[in-house]
Amino acid sequence: MRVLVSDGIEKIGSEMLKNAGLEVVEQKLTPEELLAEINKYDAIIVRSATKVTKEVIDAGTNLKCIARGGVGLDNIDVAYAKSKGIPVLNTPGASSISVAELAIAHMFALSRFLHLSNTEMKQGKWPKKEYSKGIELTGKTVGIIGFGNIGKEVAKRCLGLFMNVVAYDPFVTTTDLNVKLVSMDELLASSDFITLHIPFIKEDGPTITAKEFDKMKDGVILIDCARGKVVVEKDLLAALNSGKVAKAALDVFEVEPPTEAQAELINHQNVSVTPHIGASTMEAQDRVGEEIAGKVINTLKS
Repeated sequence: MRVLVSDGIEKIGSEMLKNAGLEVVEQKLTPEELLAEINKYDAIIVRSATKVTKEVIDAGTNLKCIARGGVGLDNIDVAYAKSKGIPVLNTPGASSISVAELAIAHMFALSRFLHLSNTEMKQGKWPKKEYSKGIELTGKTVGIIGFGNIGKEVAKRCLGLFMNVVAYDPFVTTTDLNVKLVSMDELLASSDFITLHIPFIKEDGPTITAKEFDKMKDGVILIDCARGKVVVEKDLLAALNSGKVAKAALDVFEVEPPTEAQAELINHQNVSVTPHIGASTMEAQDRVGEEIAGKVINTLKS
């Protein structure tokens, strides 16, 4: 059986596939090439770049599974694949620690002006007075929206920093962590920091809009290491400019790579940004490769 790896895979995953007797082709294909070639493969493994559309699924007459090395499935027509009896696999837990650590890193960066002072000192400045009013995380309330694998890893680290942790997730009713599960409105009203760890569901639309910003505490700090479209960027920019949101950190954006239309938000002095690297650690990528390879092997061999 043949497996197409279109967006790359860590060596450990590639070796697992080959050791299982599978023919592995690691090749980046254009959308047109993918449509023409997909019928030659029993499985396809993608990351975020390759789009597995309805047309690709129809063309993949031999497909036995579609695998995504990562959490989100935005680039795969999951419903259509399932309607055709093709399982869609992903690795929801493999990168949880890495994403959680990046969210915490952004909290520290914003709390102590690291995103600004690092650049200014390299320009020969000494902004000691300007950045003398940082804040501690200890004792602050952090609200976690989305209490799945990543949200729980964030909670563990926030508890270790002696923060008060509240969480909202409509699918979670109990937890063994020292976390208070609350309504969305209570979380918005009580949190000093809000961090998002949820998927973007097109049918539901964004989670954080002007309406939600109005319910937040004045001076809240917002962290989004989930999906860009869960936050309406123009509403976030307005909240930053009004002071309702004191600072924000973004690892994800409505359009990636960002366009000139997003420059004002990205260059805002109270915004810390990273280029969608939440899962991009060596440890996470090894876990992703190993986990997705194992799932593909099990599926093809069953």
